[in-house]
Amino acid sequence: MNVAVVCIALLDLLVFGLGINVSRLRGKMKTGIGYPADPTHPLHKACRAHANGCEYAPTMAILMLVLALRDAAAWAVGLFFAATAARILHAVGMFASPTLAAAHPLRLVGAAGTYLTGLAVLGSVLSTWTS
Repeated sequence: MNVAVVCIALLDLLVFGLGINVSRLRGKMKTGIGYPADPTHPLHKACRAHANGCEYAPTMAILMLVLALRDAAAWAVGLFFAATAARILHAVGMFASPTLAAAHPLRLVGAAGTYLTGLAVLGSVLSTWTS
């Protein structure tokens, strides 16, 4: 359970950190809402990174919590770390990329890791539920 709580806290920290970054850039650029369509613009990248984090982190956190409450196996706990790392890599890849119009290796690894670990955690939740 402790590992799940740490990973959930890291996912929350990621989402809130990305949100604070968006607010910081909005203030700096005097932009109240929206973002430029230019995929190289820092505010565009920040908003998309935050939105993407908000799309996946809550679901991942809920699945981790459910699995942890059902006495997750040691290998499942490894999935928690991998899923958290995937979300962080994805966000880093979005900022490291010169443009969001082109793929960046960290972004791709983070996205693939999110899908794989998310489906694995979901499968684990479903398998423990039917046992």
